[in-house]
Amino acid sequence: MVDLRRSLAAILALAVIAPLAACSGDSEPSRADPGTVASSAAAPVPESATVAEPVSLTVSPAKDKKNVPVSAEIGLKVTGGEVTSVTLTDAKGKAVTGDFREDGSAWVPAKPLKTKQTYEAKVVATGKDGTATTQTTSFTTMGEPGRRTGTGLYLFDDHTYGVAMPVVVEFSPGIKKKDRAAVQKRMFVRTDPPQPGTWSWTASGTQAYYRAPEFWQPGTKLDVRIAVGGLPTGANIYGDKDRSASAKIGRKFEMKVDNKTKKMTVVQDGETVKTMPVSLGKKATPSSSGTMVVMQKMAATVFDTTDTDGADGYRTDIEYAQRLTWSGQYIHSAPWSTGDQGRRNVSHGCVNVSPSNARWLFDKTLVGDPVTVRGTEDKLEYGNGWTPWDVSWEEFAKGSALKVPSNIG
Repeated sequence: MVDLRRSLAAILALAVIAPLAACSGDSEPSRADPGTVASSAAAPVPESATVAEPVSLTVSPAKDKKNVPVSAEIGLKVTGGEVTSVTLTDAKGKAVTGDFREDGSAWVPAKPLKTKQTYEAKVVATGKDGTATTQTTSFTTMGEPGRRTGTGLYLFDDHTYGVAMPVVVEFSPGIKKKDRAAVQKRMFVRTDPPQPGTWSWTASGTQAYYRAPEFWQPGTKLDVRIAVGGLPTGANIYGDKDRSASAKIGRKFEMKVDNKTKKMTVVQDGETVKTMPVSLGKKATPSSSGTMVVMQKMAATVFDTTDTDGADGYRTDIEYAQRLTWSGQYIHSAPWSTGDQGRRNVSHGCVNVSPSNARWLFDKTLVGDPVTVRGTEDKLEYGNGWTPWDVSWEEFAKGSALKVPSNIG
């Protein structure tokens, strides 16, 4: 026989408990027995629900903008996702090649755009939830500028350089301080294996050097693009053209000259391979002390100072000359001073070596090999040659127009 009182009590208990399980996440705590409420919950309630941030995308140049420099980049500002593609096409629908900046702030065409042309950019950004957002813009480039900044790059395709070879860029006229950051942002250097570095400007702004904290690793590949073609360089002047080069760094070869001993020590890959006597500049024309770089090699040339020094000048045939400074200091063969080499200084500032040693060096060196002279009466002037290694990394980095990360060096 069924106990009707017990069945009725069970039904009433279920009627009270069931609503508690459904509403426990939204209402105030029930006054029912805490143990009863806890045991009635069917599943845990999520702490919070994650809502995907919507993608926000802004693209530049602004739509329908006119007179845009041919150096234009596609500027990208995105939140809530990342830009996954940029397509730039000319008026005929032909695609323009390019690539993203490392920080993702822009997409840079591989070469300057054409003048007086209309371009359309299509940018796609994808959110964290996979949702895609597309923005388009179109703009028209300016005509040919009236004034140009002349440029030069001292690096050539398929050449092999010494470990101290800086990337050297020239500007004529020089770039003023207020305009250097924008120009520096368009000077790209890629190294393999990767080695951090920065640009540093000379005071006049006519040259900028790029180097790493230490000499390049032997075997490094350098890919350089000075992307200033059509770039505003200040005072309504624009860069003349893009310049680029891909080169390689060879073995480590260093020449160390000590005025006290009147000797040069040659070190290759950490091993001393030769020592030779030298004669440096006499007191009236001392050699410069500092770290220089072989800038140019000439198997035969003529030193002629008669135009500048008049009756005190000289004109001499020279063999195996290796330029160290713009002011005219070289390592070269000096058969007339072999008796003085290793004993006294008699040159006009050059590093004199014997013909056989000059030939040996000439056959071994590369443009970009470092030459350090110590102990003379004169200090090397910064900018008199490729001198970025004559200062500390900290001092060199001060010449950058952009902030240099503190973890470099």
